Amino acid sequence: MSLPLVTDAERRNRLGRRHRLAPSARATDVPQVADAVIALHATDASTVFLSARARLREGEPSVIERALYEDVSLVRLLSMRNTLFAVSTELAPYVDSSTARAIATKERRTLLKHLQEDGQGLDADWLARAESATLDALDSRGPSTGSQLSAAVPVLRQKITVFRGKKYETETGVASRVIRLLAADGRIRRDRPRGSWTSSQYRWVHTEPWPAMPPAEARAELARRWLHSYGPATEADLKWWTGWTLTDTRKALAAVGPEEVRLEDGSTALVGPGDFGPEPALEPWAALLPALDPSAMGWADRGFHLDPAHRAALFDSSGNIGPTVWWNGEIVGGWAQLPDGRIVHRLLADPGRPAGKAIAAEAERLGSWLGEARITPRFRTPLERELVAG
Repeated sequence: MSLPLVTDAERRNRLGRRHRLAPSARATDVPQVADAVIALHATDASTVFLSARARLREGEPSVIERALYEDVSLVRLLSMRNTLFAVSTELAPYVDSSTARAIATKERRTLLKHLQEDGQGLDADWLARAESATLDALDSRGPSTGSQLSAAVPVLRQKITVFRGKKYETETGVASRVIRLLAADGRIRRDRPRGSWTSSQYRWVHTEPWPAMPPAEARAELARRWLHSYGPATEADLKWWTGWTLTDTRKALAAVGPEEVRLEDGSTALVGPGDFGPEPALEPWAALLPALDPSAMGWADRGFHLDPAHRAALFDSSGNIGPTVWWNGEIVGGWAQLPDGRIVHRLLADPGRPAGKAIAAEAERLGSWLGEARITPRFRTPLERELVAG
């Protein structure tokens, strides 16, 4: 018996519906947005807001700020691929146990090695005291920036030399490393930034670690959700997206029990049990998504929605995608914000006049939503730079 066929058009329909990008599929709250794509990239502060905006029926930046800092229904975690993501608090324990715990362990081991090599007698006991003093300061001071914590906690002003004896030897402070460890362990979290929602200079607050659960169980749940959001996809896609080992990836998939489907190019991919369509068509839709948006970064192989000829314009040299223009589930161009606030875009393919009008309307909608805010992606790409330069 031949495998069920999932066409590229159906994959794009799944993306529009399940990633909540088509108007009829948009979410009513921010956690729904995050869960739809599993996690929102958060390395660049503005990405969380712009990714959520594109998927919400309505909501100003204050709605997303409320989810992050008041309701705390969305939290930032150092997790997949050792990258900062924003996830719903419902999913956070699974992301923590499946991925973040291993990263935190490695981070601690690396810092302890640097402390030992520094030769000042700093060790695990010293680190524990530094962490305890930092938490005490947060309890007494309330939300604080890293510089405020350094001023309040003398031990955080300690300097160490890393890579001693090598040509890249350097002296560095421990404050950011201690804070990073506390965050990785879930003992502190990022609170409101010093500036507007576009700022990455966060205050920190003391919090409780996420409930522990068996890592294998957590990985299976994350794989199940990922297949629903990103399937059809491959084992290689999931391994790349999570940063797991091949063994852990295969065990997680085995626990889910996915099914194989056939793709248009003749290759095979995986979907969740019984999740092979047919996928109904959607109304025509346009979207302007930010740099590192999950819909562009969810697969190692993105051929079903991205023409390889467009990669050079849309990606930086490290493989980070910039701001993109979408039409019916395909990336057809890129966009940028000018210093005066205007949104400009360039199409790399011709999707037709109706698409052009819809994309222009979406650009106007984005510009109105941004208001006085100005966005410059942290990882700048050739097309984005060209658009800004005029």
